[in-house]
Amino acid sequence: MGLPRLLDALAGLEAWQRTFKALPEPGASLRLGGLAGSSDAVLVASLARAMPHRLVAVITDQLGDAERWLADLQSLVDDVPVALYPPREGFGEVEPHAEVAGERVETLEQLGRSGVRILLTTARAVLEKTALPTALAGARLELRKGDVRRPEELAAHLEAIGFERVPMVEDVAQFSVRGGIFDIYSFGMAEPVRLEFWGDDIVELRHFDLNTQRSTRDAELALVLPVDGRVQAVEETGERVSLPDLWPSDTLVVWPAGSSVLPELVRTWDEAAHHIELAKRRGEDWVSREQLFVAPPVMASTLARFGTVKLNPPPQRAASASAADLAPTGPEPDIAFPTRPPESISRDLRVLRRLQRDGLPTLILCDNAGQAERLEELLGEDGPVSAALAIGVLGGGFVIPGAVRVLTDHEIFRRDRRLRRTRKYGTGASLDTLGALKPGDFVVHLEHGIGIYRGIEKVFVREATIESAVIEYEGGDRLNVPLYRIDQIERYRSASDVSSDAPPPRLHKLGGKQWKAQREKTRMAILEMTQELLQLYARRKVSTRPPHGADSAWQRQLESSFLFEDTPDQRKATEDVKRDLEGERPMDRLLVGDVGYGKTEIAIRAAFKAVQGGRQVAVLVPTTILAEQHARSFGDRLADFPVTVEVMSRFQTAKEQAAVVDKLKKKQIDIVIGTHRLLSPDVVFADLGLIIVDEEHRFGVKHKERLKQLKVSTDVLTLTATPIPRTLHQSLAGLRDLTLMQTPPRDRSPVLTFVEPFDDALIEEAIARELDRGGQVFFVHNRVETIEAIADHLRRIVPRARVGVGHGQMKERDLEEVMRRFVEGELDILVSTLIVESGLDVPNANTMFVNRADHLGLAQLYQLRGRVGRSHRRAYCYLLVPDRVDEDAERRLAVLEHHTELGAGYRVALKDLEMRGAGNLLGPEQSGFVHAVGFDLYLRLLDETVRQLSDDGGQKAWMPADVTLDFPSFLPDDYIASQEAKLDVYRRLTALRDPAAIAALAQEVRDRFGPLPAPAQALFGQAMLRVLGALLGVEGVLVRASEARITFRADAVPRLKGLSAAFHDVQFQVDVRRAQPLALKLTRLGGAEMLEGLIRALRALVV
Repeated sequence: MGLPRLLDALAGLEAWQRTFKALPEPGASLRLGGLAGSSDAVLVASLARAMPHRLVAVITDQLGDAERWLADLQSLVDDVPVALYPPREGFGEVEPHAEVAGERVETLEQLGRSGVRILLTTARAVLEKTALPTALAGARLELRKGDVRRPEELAAHLEAIGFERVPMVEDVAQFSVRGGIFDIYSFGMAEPVRLEFWGDDIVELRHFDLNTQRSTRDAELALVLPVDGRVQAVEETGERVSLPDLWPSDTLVVWPAGSSVLPELVRTWDEAAHHIELAKRRGEDWVSREQLFVAPPVMASTLARFGTVKLNPPPQRAASASAADLAPTGPEPDIAFPTRPPESISRDLRVLRRLQRDGLPTLILCDNAGQAERLEELLGEDGPVSAALAIGVLGGGFVIPGAVRVLTDHEIFRRDRRLRRTRKYGTGASLDTLGALKPGDFVVHLEHGIGIYRGIEKVFVREATIESAVIEYEGGDRLNVPLYRIDQIERYRSASDVSSDAPPPRLHKLGGKQWKAQREKTRMAILEMTQELLQLYARRKVSTRPPHGADSAWQRQLESSFLFEDTPDQRKATEDVKRDLEGERPMDRLLVGDVGYGKTEIAIRAAFKAVQGGRQVAVLVPTTILAEQHARSFGDRLADFPVTVEVMSRFQTAKEQAAVVDKLKKKQIDIVIGTHRLLSPDVVFADLGLIIVDEEHRFGVKHKERLKQLKVSTDVLTLTATPIPRTLHQSLAGLRDLTLMQTPPRDRSPVLTFVEPFDDALIEEAIARELDRGGQVFFVHNRVETIEAIADHLRRIVPRARVGVGHGQMKERDLEEVMRRFVEGELDILVSTLIVESGLDVPNANTMFVNRADHLGLAQLYQLRGRVGRSHRRAYCYLLVPDRVDEDAERRLAVLEHHTELGAGYRVALKDLEMRGAGNLLGPEQSGFVHAVGFDLYLRLLDETVRQLSDDGGQKAWMPADVTLDFPSFLPDDYIASQEAKLDVYRRLTALRDPAAIAALAQEVRDRFGPLPAPAQALFGQAMLRVLGALLGVEGVLVRASEARITFRADAVPRLKGLSAAFHDVQFQVDVRRAQPLALKLTRLGGAEMLEGLIRALRALVV
């Protein structure tokens, strides 16, 4: 939504009219002053609107400033196209970060067709040379339904312009070909597209979802753009140009207030030389500086050729209401605007109510509709609201005398404005690659025990060809398991997980008795444990407490004022928690969400609900730093409500702690946040209603026992990113309420993770890259004795960086001060011990080093890595290790390097379980059993037992029919080439028990891999018959080309009349071969094919 009213108000000023008449010609310049807040962006937007045929280019020092301008301009105008051209993150020509590469190529493509009116860029981006414009001329492709193209030529073209050919598209700049199905994900696309060819004709064009790989909707057009730095043809011709070379000669260049673009050009030029030097020292490929950058003096004279508008810094707000505003700074402007900063409100709503009625029209800008609603309510408490409220975000408010006052809600409530840039390109991991079986992995068969998986083979069974998994047992015996019975096999341990500390398991003998005995023993042990746990759970279910009321207006206000958009998982988590609180049974919910996925917000909402019900809330955190961070978060979010939040941690004196304890007894505190100090016997609550436990895996057994005593009649909400396996296990088995939060906030990027040796050149380059984009760096070194030496070493490597040190042995005040300086951006690098592991939230810090990462556990490393990647910028995590590390550490690091995708915490925890042998977490007596049958099978047996016990054996066992076809039924290799994808389809097909779900899976396979060949159709038909047979009591089906035999189970009671009618409808002759149990012979007289006719007839009977 644009804000044309503001543009009109500024354009109505005499200063604006003078500016418009005096706009500089090429080579001339004009200096403007007096622009407060975001009125500079309003000026640029209004000038661009008034000059429809002239490009306006704003050049800032840093990317962060350009992003601020972009956010302002996007709020102000929606009819003037605005684009950002960011600099490359590194100094080479290839841009590895898809978000940056994509934005660059899309902006150039729009520039090339005059589709941009306001261009935002940085000094460094202006200095760079790129081959993209030349590439765009010959490489840009538009694909539409009905076009004629040869698929092999299209594939060759995509490879030539930098696309990577993959079996399955999971990221931008990739394509895949499967028969006549062509998937492409290019820059310039909101979602990837799927083309379906019939010969050389494009007959279908659809968008598809990266995670499910399913088509979502039809597409009009697929625009394909080249990939930055990877275009082959251009590398040979080598024609590179800079951004200003592409601008028309009458372009108007704007230098924002306070910018020092020329020194930035020189710094970039010098640093490029330094990076080339580093690349030479490391023996890497390098391109000369002159090929990738323009020399600063040349660029300065190029920029001077354009008409230039220079903006003076804005006037400062007066220190007090009686003092005059400070004089404007900078050289005397040619034209001065009369705007001024708005009056300071500082959360005082009385001042705001008075201001909105002082006669000057007031516009209040809110982040979202919820916030606008809430402000309107607050303003209207003592009379009608005369201010206008609109949705839009500007960096700063301002006053245009006699016309309008603009206020922003983040300034009213003294909050930082957080720029939210959503990610343009999604990434998907459609198959859990770690879970896929690979030849050589150890597997466990339900009936035959542990063997080695050797791959997929085609075998001829009775009269037909099928595919089977080959398992090798002790003594070299081989077992072929038809892939439609793949559910009989569970993974025991991956071949890559075998090491000295996890030796290969002992294989069983095919047909031996040992496995059966082991399996039964495990079943009995599970039964015993489950009965105990269920009794405990039942006791909790019986206890009750007064329910909390439904949502109040305040609750809605709080939720609507959340700065960010709720993810679907966050919405579900909120609903789950509220449902628990409004019920009569005490809540005991485990919230598993990846680091930074908004778990704290759910906790704040729950706490606020409990407080409104007149109860007290205790928030239990593992570290003092996290207690301080939560106190800030809870304090900020609840600032507008009469809720008292206190902290209890070692940052306080004994006297302060005693005062908090006293207030808790007298119910003068609503929410208390603290470390395990809260569990001390002297802490007594007047009316404790809810306990929130953050990062549960960090508390010891003693603390947990004390918690358990409190738990029986108190609501408990547990938050964790890497669940301790025991809680995870109970949750998976349905013994605790569990909510999973797996969808990342919309603007998150995965963290690129590297395992590297400690190398000064690498560290310097990574820190320089982060500082260049205005970011900050975490350096974790977990030894207090040598931490100062490391900090000095970093100061020597990167002299321009401001380095601070933080560790647990410092004085509380000093530590708090260092943390505050880092959070507020006064330090560039924080060198610290593991105290940053939980909870320090600095969205601006997006590079992390972990020194001697081989000494840390998987959960610790995962938590640490979650401190970065909390904004839309690409984040980097370097795990620094010596050249030789033990195999166990190697394996931990490999898991982390592999799991960079968002929301991987849950899977990392599962992997952690396997690694630590899982068993000891279920109590020592269960340990051996987990080892005996493998973790996956153990979970499955546990799940079955819980179901039986809670269901009291009410359900009948599922018995699918045994179906034999005398023609091939499998997924041919030339149809689905990837073994992982094939196994995934088989595994899902085996688990289905509903004919409609089988039809849906067949449709999905058709969509992803093209029309089903005959063997694949037969496979789905066979699966359908097995399920229909189970529903109708059929024991066996034998299908030949024109006849079939059906045998019913002895306990089945089929109605012959219905059967005859159904088969008659599909033109089958029915002969009864045996009356009890019923056996039929069917002969095809015409009409449908045998398999298809059988399915139609049996489906009619099920309905």
